Amino acid sequence: MLSKLVGINHVALEVDSIDEALEFYGRFFELHLRGVAPGMAFIDLGDQFLALSERREQGPDEGRHFGLVVDDKEAVRAALEAADDVEVEPGRRLDFRDPWGNRVEIVDYRDIQFTKAPPVLEGMGLTGLDKREHAIEQLREKGLL
Repeated sequence: MLSKLVGINHVALEVDSIDEALEFYGRFFELHLRGVAPGMAFIDLGDQFLALSERREQGPDEGRHFGLVVDDKEAVRAALEAADDVEVEPGRRLDFRDPWGNRVEIVDYRDIQFTKAPPVLEGMGLTGLDKREHAIEQLREKGLL
């Protein structure tokens, strides 16, 4: 019997400088550090985390990207567009590259089938964050609601 994939515990990003990465991402997102170790920082995402690793060993990612789920995509869009050193990629999605070439896609929690358990949302201060109808329908179709 094969094991089922349950979720993603964390994503690790390579950056040149932990301090610079925390300053950069802190301009657009409310950051809560889970911990710091030599050459590493761990940004808390409730029951998951984003690991920043100081030792960039590869060039910018052309096709690879990762999606960050936020409570207010349009607030992130406004902050990114107001920044004079960040270019939002053209298109329907909200994608940008960080200074180290990592491509980031921003998705709104209310619009996707990804869910957090109510106690996790409450612990994150997100109790009023409700899914939109198309996301609810996706969850229903999979038998997840």
